[in-house]
Amino acid sequence: MMRIYKVYNRCTCGSILTFSPPPPLFPSNSIKFARFTSVRRTSGHLRTHSAKISRLSPIMTAAASSRLGHLVPANAFATEDGGSGGGSNNSANSSTQIDEALDGKYQLPPPEIRDIVDAPPLPALSFSPQRDKILFLKRRALPPLAELAAPEEKLAGMRIDGKCNSRSRMSFYTGIGIHQLMPDGTLGPEKEVHGFPDGTKINFINWSLDGRHLSFSVRVSDDDNSSSKLTVWVANVETGEARPLFKSPDVYVNAVFDNFVWLDDSSLLVCTIPSSRGDPPKKPLVPSGPKIQSNETKNVVQVRTFQDLLKDEYDEDLFDYYATSQLVLASLDGTVKEIGPPAVYTSMEPSPDEKYILISSIHRPYSFIVPCGRFPRKVEVWTADGKFVRELCDLPLAEDIPIAFSSVRKGMRSINWRADKPSTLYWAETQDGGDAKVEVSPRDIVYSQPAEPLEGEQPEILMKLDLRYGGISWCDDSLALVYESWYKTRRTRTWTISPGSKDMNPHILFDRSSEDVYSDPGSPMMRRTSSGTYVIAKIKKENDEGTYLLLNGSGATPEGNIPFLDLFDIKTGSKERIWQSDKEKYYESVVALMSDTKEGDLYMDHLKVLTSKESKTENTQYYIQSWPEKKACQITNFPHPYPQLASLQKEMIRYQRKDGVQLTATLYLPPGYDPSKDGPLPCLVWSYPGEFKSKDAAGQVRGSPNEFAGIGPTSALLWLARRFAILAGPTIPIIGEGNEEANDRYVEQLVGSAEAAVEEVIRRGVAHPAKIAVGGHSYGAFMTANLLAHAPHLFCCGIARSGAYNRTLTPFGFQNEDRTLWEATSVYVEMSPFMSANKIKKPILLFHGEEDNNSGTLTMQSDRFFNALKGHGALCRLVILPFESHGYAARESIMHVLWETDRWLQKYCVPNVSDVNGKLDSSKDKVVTGEDNANKGVADTANNTVTATGSGVPELEDLEHEKFNCTPRSLL
Repeated sequence: MMRIYKVYNRCTCGSILTFSPPPPLFPSNSIKFARFTSVRRTSGHLRTHSAKISRLSPIMTAAASSRLGHLVPANAFATEDGGSGGGSNNSANSSTQIDEALDGKYQLPPPEIRDIVDAPPLPALSFSPQRDKILFLKRRALPPLAELAAPEEKLAGMRIDGKCNSRSRMSFYTGIGIHQLMPDGTLGPEKEVHGFPDGTKINFINWSLDGRHLSFSVRVSDDDNSSSKLTVWVANVETGEARPLFKSPDVYVNAVFDNFVWLDDSSLLVCTIPSSRGDPPKKPLVPSGPKIQSNETKNVVQVRTFQDLLKDEYDEDLFDYYATSQLVLASLDGTVKEIGPPAVYTSMEPSPDEKYILISSIHRPYSFIVPCGRFPRKVEVWTADGKFVRELCDLPLAEDIPIAFSSVRKGMRSINWRADKPSTLYWAETQDGGDAKVEVSPRDIVYSQPAEPLEGEQPEILMKLDLRYGGISWCDDSLALVYESWYKTRRTRTWTISPGSKDMNPHILFDRSSEDVYSDPGSPMMRRTSSGTYVIAKIKKENDEGTYLLLNGSGATPEGNIPFLDLFDIKTGSKERIWQSDKEKYYESVVALMSDTKEGDLYMDHLKVLTSKESKTENTQYYIQSWPEKKACQITNFPHPYPQLASLQKEMIRYQRKDGVQLTATLYLPPGYDPSKDGPLPCLVWSYPGEFKSKDAAGQVRGSPNEFAGIGPTSALLWLARRFAILAGPTIPIIGEGNEEANDRYVEQLVGSAEAAVEEVIRRGVAHPAKIAVGGHSYGAFMTANLLAHAPHLFCCGIARSGAYNRTLTPFGFQNEDRTLWEATSVYVEMSPFMSANKIKKPILLFHGEEDNNSGTLTMQSDRFFNALKGHGALCRLVILPFESHGYAARESIMHVLWETDRWLQKYCVPNVSDVNGKLDSSKDKVVTGEDNANKGVADTANNTVTATGSGVPELEDLEHEKFNCTPRSLL
C-alpha cells in the first residue's frame, strides 16, 4: 500500500508520498533455533555463533529477488508445507527428522506467499515547491542479509555505520524520475536524473527553494559489498543532469545527525567529516580502571530500559569520533567555506529570511544510563555566513527526567523559528521542573524573541499554559493556534492567539479528549510560503469579508472514517463542508494543498488540493481536485501490487465485550470464499492492546471498511493466500476510568476482549472454533503470551514476535505504564506471562531479532521466556534472527519468518478437527472445548502498519531520545 508522509519545513516540497550478483552462502547454523516439543525433547538452544558473513552485492532487484541459492523452498518438504496441511499427519519421528534437516538454514515460504512479498515496490512521490513537477523515487525490493551483517557501532542509543559515517541500515532510493505535471492533470514523460555511478544508493533528497535543483546524497558499493561514505550531489531539474557539489572528491557527509540543508537557491550548509580526522580510536587492551557509576548525592534517577548506551571512556571517544562534524557552506558555483569549529552538531535550521542559522549541538559530560537525546545540549544563533551571534541556552545532562508521562526536560525546549516572520524565535519553558506529578499553574510558558534582540530586551510571553505545551501553527500577526495536552486525562486544547496584539487575546477554540475521535474537528491545512516555511492557509470567498480556514479531518464515525474538508470561520466557529469522501465504495482523503504557490490569501474559486482514492480492492491513486467545478484529474495509475488477492473480501465488524464495551475488528476472507459452501476456515488473529481512559472512547470505530488492504512483507494478510480467515486489529482496549489505572485489570480486560472476538468469528461461521491462532509483534507478542496463559480455551497456538515477557526486567515503566515496579509490584508480576509460563500448554512460536535495540524488548526476554516454557514442558520454538533489530528487514530473515509461521499454522492450527466437542456454548457465552481440543488459536493477522523495517507498534520509547532519532527531513 502506498504510504503517505507529510513534513513541513523550508527545504522540501511539503510531502513525499510512499506507496521493497549472487547472494552469500550462509553456514548451516546461520539462524539460531531453540525447540522443545512433546515429541522429542532437545537439550535446549542450538545457538552456536555463525562465522562472519561475506558481503557481496547489496542490490536486489524485484526481478531477481525471488531466487536465492542458499534458501530452501518450503515446498521441497511436502510433509511440512503440505499445501492443505496434510503433512502434519506424518509420524512424530518423521516430523522430527525433517525439523533437524531444516534447522539452521534459511527457508522460503510457499510460492503463494513468496510471490506477494517479492512484488516490485511502488515508488515514492515528491512534489516540487511550485507544484509543477513530481519526482518518482524508485525503490528496490527487500535487502539481502549481507547488508545487515555490515559492522556497526552501538553508541549513545544509536547504531552507526562507521564505513558510511551515518546511521546504520538506512533504506535508499535507486533512481529519480522527474515528471512534469501538465495543466490538464496528466503527467509528462519521465526524465531520469543521470550522471551518478551505477549501483548508486540515494538518500536525503531535497528541492531547492526555487524548485530548479535537487540535492541528495550518493554512496556506492565497494568491492567488499559495503557502501562508501556519502557525498553531496545536485541535479538540474530541467535537464536531469547530476554532479557532485564539491569539486574535491574527499569531502564527505557526516549523516549521524543532521546532513545538509539549502540556505538559499544556490547554496547549501553541509555537515561534513572533518578533514583533519584521523583513524578511529583503538580500544585499549587493558582498561585504565574499573567502570564506576556513583549516586553519592542520593539523586532520584529513574530511567527506562534503554539499549545501545555508552559503556566506558572508549565508547565516549568513539562517539565523538563519528558524531563530530565540520560545517561547510557550499555554493553551486563551487565556492566552499568552513564555518564554526568542529562539534557534535545535531541540527541546523536556517531562518525564513536566510540571514541566520539556528545551530544545536551536544557535548560532554556524556552519560552511561541515558541516550544522546539527554546529553548536555547547546543552542546558538549564527549568521548565515557562520558568525556567532549569541547562545540561547546550554542545557545540562538530563538523566533525571521523571518517567511519568508528560514529564519533560528542564529549561528551554522546542526552540524554533516562527514560520510567519523573517527571523523570530519561540520556545517553551516548564514551570514544574519538568515533573508531571508536580501541581503548578501555569505548567508551561511560551516565549518569543528576535534573533538579535535589542540590548536589555526581554523575551515576550506568548502564552501561559496549564497543560503541557504541544506546539504552534503560525499564520500571521492576527492568528496562531497553540496546542496543549495532558496524557493522564487525555485532555487536549487548541487556543487561538493574536501574536501581533499586546494582550494576545487568547481563547479556546477546541477543548476535547484526544481519545474521542468522533469529536475531532480536523487540523488546519498549511500553505507554503516563498521562504519555504509552512503557515496556516487563509481562504477568502468572493464578496465575503470573512476569514476562513480549511480543516482537514479523518471523519471518524460509527460506520468508519469518512474524511472531510471543512471551510471554518475562525471568528464565528461555523463550518461548511466543501468536500467529503465517497463513503459507499471508496476511501478518499485530502493530502496537501496544490494552489499555494502565490503569496497572500487563497480564493475559494481557485482552490486545488491533492487527494488520494482507494477501495477494498483498488490500491491508492492520486488526484488533483479543483474548485469551483470540483473536477478530479487522476495523476497516477499504479498497478495492483498483488493481483492474486485483488478480490479478497474485507469487512469492518462490530461486537461487544461482556462489560458492554463496543469492539471493532477488520475481517478479511480469501478471494472466492463462500461460507455456505466452504464452511469455517482456520483463522489468524493479530492485534495490539491499547490504553484508554473511558469506555466510550475505547468503543469508537477507527479506520474505514473501504481502505485498501495493504500487505507488508510480514503481514498476517499474507495467509489469505493460504485460505485463512484473518481478523486484523481487533480492538483490545485496556481501560482505566477515573483514578483507576488501565493495567490494574489488564488480564481481565485482555481475556474479555479476546473472548468477544473469537465468539464473533465463530458466530459468523467463518472461523472453525478449533482452528483459531493468535499472534502479535512487540506489545502484541506480550499480549499473545498472556492470552495463551490465561485464555487457553480460545486458541490452538500462538506466534509472538520480538516481545517482552518479564516486566521485572523493565522496572521503571513500560509501554504506557508509568508506575515503577516498586509502586505497582502486583501489576508488574500479574501482567508478566513469564510468571505464568507454567500455565501455557498451547504451542507457541517465538521470534526475536538478535540485535533488538528497542526499549524494553531485549533479546534476552525471549531467551528467558523460552527457557521458562521449556522448564515446564511446553511445546515451544524460539527463532533468533541474526543481525535483525526490533523489526525484520533482510529478505532471508523475512522469508524464514514467513516459512516458520506457515509451518506452525499448518502443523498446529490447520489439522485441528471439530470431532471433539469444539463448539460455542451461547448459554455460557464462551468457547467450550473437549480435553483433546484444547489447542485453539488465533493466527497472525498483521495490521496494515507492518513493514519490512518494523512490525507493529514498538514499546514506548523515550521522547527526548526520539528528537535525535527522528527520520531526517529529506527522508520523509
